[in-house]
Amino acid sequence: MDSSLYEQVGGDFFFVRLVDAFYDEVANDEVLRPMYPDNLEDSKRHLALFLIQYWGGPRTYQEERGHPRLRMRHAPFRITKKARDAWLGAMGTALATVRDQLSDEQFDELQSYFDMAASQLRNV
Repeated sequence: MDSSLYEQVGGDFFFVRLVDAFYDEVANDEVLRPMYPDNLEDSKRHLALFLIQYWGGPRTYQEERGHPRLRMRHAPFRITKKARDAWLGAMGTALATVRDQLSDEQFDELQSYFDMAASQLRNV
């Protein structure tokens, strides 16, 4: 049986590093920053736990927060094409910071997932 992407990239540390880099971008983005609370720590933790679970790691996200219900959780925010593009830009920059830990196939898989998810969450 193939190991999960979570295992392949070394577990929690990889996803925490990715999420920290992503939120460094969010903190300085005029489109994204207003969509987040003043303190980003809970948001960071939730995204890291979600990605860890999604990619085959522990199910801590679901144990703590229930089913992800991404569309419902993002419904209060106006996610326009501009917001989606800003989110993808921030995640693209974050992915570049961990690129050295990924094979081409892993990088493409992550990038494809983020493209799909961001497009599905667009609601305006």
